[in-house]
Amino acid sequence: MSLRTHALVDSPVGPLTLVATGGVLSGLYMTAQRHRPPEESFGARRAPDESPFALAAEQLEAYFAGGLTAFDLPLDLRGTPFQQRVWAGLRAIPYGTVMTYGQLADKLGSPGASRAVGLANGRNPVGIIVPCHRVVGASGGLTGYGGGLERKRYLLDLELGLTSHM
Repeated sequence: MSLRTHALVDSPVGPLTLVATGGVLSGLYMTAQRHRPPEESFGARRAPDESPFALAAEQLEAYFAGGLTAFDLPLDLRGTPFQQRVWAGLRAIPYGTVMTYGQLADKLGSPGASRAVGLANGRNPVGIIVPCHRVVGASGGLTGYGGGLERKRYLLDLELGLTSHM
């Protein structure tokens, strides 16, 4: 297994744990997040101004300040081929917009796979940067966010300009 390290950064949605594998960002986890790996798997702690965390921390700060609408970071996302497709689909959802699980499944060429899309969405290892918060239930309501629905609402409101910036 490649060397893993982590750093903690503050954010309006609470502390974020950034994880790197082999020097590339591979995780962003919130406190009490569903599917959060055990702390001991994150590797040695580094300062957030060290590589590769500095660029991620800088872009997250700009995002929360309302000045960044798309992240541009190298990522090491490990998952099944289907999960990889879903996560790529998430990155294609424009800032400030939402899509239902069914719409994302259709866009990925897998109509009827909304449940599988939801499961893959929930396993997204780099929340916020890979914007799984932009996916909503069929009725348009907030459903199933690993970081909690309050955080999902905050992120969506931030992108719609409905909340104050950091």
